[in-house]
Amino acid sequence: MEDFLVLFENMPAIQKLLWVIACLLFVWILEAIIPLVQHNYKKWKHDGVNLIFLSFSLVINVLVGIATVGVFFWVSESNIGLLQMVELPLLVELLIAVMALDFIAQYVVHYMLHRVKWMWKFHMVHHSDTKVDATTGTRHHPGDYLLRECFAIATVIVFGIPVSFYVFYRICTIFFTYVSHANISLPVWLDKPLSYLFITPNVHKFHHHFERPWTDTNFGNIFSLWDRIFGTFVYDDPRKIKYGLDVVDETKDENVGYQLGLPLNKSIKTDY
Repeated sequence: MEDFLVLFENMPAIQKLLWVIACLLFVWILEAIIPLVQHNYKKWKHDGVNLIFLSFSLVINVLVGIATVGVFFWVSESNIGLLQMVELPLLVELLIAVMALDFIAQYVVHYMLHRVKWMWKFHMVHHSDTKVDATTGTRHHPGDYLLRECFAIATVIVFGIPVSFYVFYRICTIFFTYVSHANISLPVWLDKPLSYLFITPNVHKFHHHFERPWTDTNFGNIFSLWDRIFGTFVYDDPRKIKYGLDVVDETKDENVGYQLGLPLNKSIKTDY
């Protein structure tokens, strides 16, 4: 197990980027074979816009990564954090770390992105996509992505998470992000049993419905446990969903300038 985790601790940036590309290619193939809906769009133009947002996130990821080298060193040397206070099997500690990060750095911050008005204005960029597919998972305003990174770092400090656990979590969350957003049709007999533990493609689609209450459901990324515990889980027929947001100009969902300006756009009225 230790040797396995060392692979993640020493994983170079190029391998992480290759993982992102591999996951995208995998779901792109699935989208071509088993699409959920037939989007009337120019896929490469749509995906290209979303990949522009991915480039912003990659830059932030690199900068935050450089800044947090000291954080991981401090956590390791100071033995701070909940996991440093107990002696548990390595696999159990890894599971706790992944679940803590999934809860705080995914579910909690995602819930806040919907409930705190100024945070929601950043998150609207993600929801304004009217043709949800795998690349929608990469579509985050830089402010949105930076907030998520801050919550992740805070979780690392509170739980004393080592870098190998953190990288393993990031590898997992990249896969789940692309698969859950992918425009793929999974049979209910497969998707529903998986949804008792994980966020599946059918589950996450409801979160991208253009109006409430569905927009405010299914906040999880890896585990559906948090949505079930806190009453934000729904499951229905994903073909009922209309993507986008009812408070923004849907004709500008591929206008990068318009999207980046959403947080400061005072003409957009929202309850939060």
